[in-house]
Amino acid sequence: MATETKIPFDETYIRTFSSGRGEPDWLTARRLEALRLAERLPLPKPEKTKIDKWNFTEFARHTVDSAPYDGLDDLPEAVKALIEAGEGTKNLYVQRNHTPAYVSLSDELKEKGVIFTDIFTAAREHGDLLKNYLMTAVKPDEHRLAALHAALLNGGVFVYVPKNVEIETPLQAVYIQDEDDIALFNHVIVVAEDNSRVVFVENYISASREGNAVVNVVAEVFAQANASVFFAAVDHLAKGTTTYVNRRGIAGRDGRIEWALGLMNDGNTVSENITRLVGDGSFGDTKTVAVSRGEQVQNFTTSVIHYGKHTEGHILKHGVVRDSATSIFNGIGKIEHGASKSNAEQESRVLMLSEKARGDANPILLIDEDDVMAGHAASVGRVDPIQLYYLMSRGIPRRDAERLIIHGFLAPVVEAIPIEGVKNQLIEVIERKVQS
Repeated sequence: MATETKIPFDETYIRTFSSGRGEPDWLTARRLEALRLAERLPLPKPEKTKIDKWNFTEFARHTVDSAPYDGLDDLPEAVKALIEAGEGTKNLYVQRNHTPAYVSLSDELKEKGVIFTDIFTAAREHGDLLKNYLMTAVKPDEHRLAALHAALLNGGVFVYVPKNVEIETPLQAVYIQDEDDIALFNHVIVVAEDNSRVVFVENYISASREGNAVVNVVAEVFAQANASVFFAAVDHLAKGTTTYVNRRGIAGRDGRIEWALGLMNDGNTVSENITRLVGDGSFGDTKTVAVSRGEQVQNFTTSVIHYGKHTEGHILKHGVVRDSATSIFNGIGKIEHGASKSNAEQESRVLMLSEKARGDANPILLIDEDDVMAGHAASVGRVDPIQLYYLMSRGIPRRDAERLIIHGFLAPVVEAIPIEGVKNQLIEVIERKVQS
């Protein structure tokens, strides 16, 4: 057990999160227990990255809620650009700082029993359901950042898809950070019951480019028997924001969880993405792209853990590093004893655009079963000179040729994004981060 650490919050402050929201007693009790855990648990220890000096607790106190939006016309232009007209506006959640600012779910999905609402409404109106999933894939006692998240939870959404319901159009959530020094402890839960299907897309965007904000995000995804969840995200938070994000999924028998993650934050970031293939025949696929610049430090750990037989897990991570930035890519494929006939594959590749840039790709295979397949590929290097020469020989200037190679390098995730506005946003962010 780690030495007790003084946390700059007390029970009185924690109770302010529930006052005025009608928060159920069980949630407040969980917050207070998590606060006690945070005082004695250590920070996580991401491979090859020291985070003990990073700011995870110094931020403006949660006091006044931000104003909601009256309708779609009042949404910021940056948000409107992410939303597809027509069907895209029917299933939409917009959060301004830690306030639910706009929520919409089509009548058709409501009639089918689908739930898509903010986390606090879910606690009040669907508490018995919510507490079966909240902080169960990511547990508060894992480390200090998980405990702080459980204690200070102040935003997020709950998605529940009943058995045999297939949702054709994506559900979309947009989280806007437009105050400096804010703390966002966002929690997202996506539950797909047996034989159901859902696509969920979320965006984190900062209106402010500086500040001293803290963002601590947890997403828990549950794909039950023969269910499918496609989870896409583009994170683009400001330079002064310290970010911890933990996205974790559990797949049941023949369940599928697919991730398409564009990690474009401009501040220091620790990202964990773990998929547990618990049921026989389950499938997990994680595609991640990241661009690091300036002096930021980013650590990305992706794991697929096989428990069931005949499971299949894929990891693809492509990163671009420039200036004096550092990016660590850890990929872990683990096949537990008994997970026979399983397949674990991973690929991690990093492009470094500057002499002082540091990229590190660490593929790890942990195999405790004989009758399986597994493989990995990893590379860290510069833009391929042969590709560059080929394009320049066709009359393309060097700068444009490098840009085309980089876009092709990051295309596997960009093309997987199911909403055109979000895909365009990711392309624009990549362009800006690589060329500016």
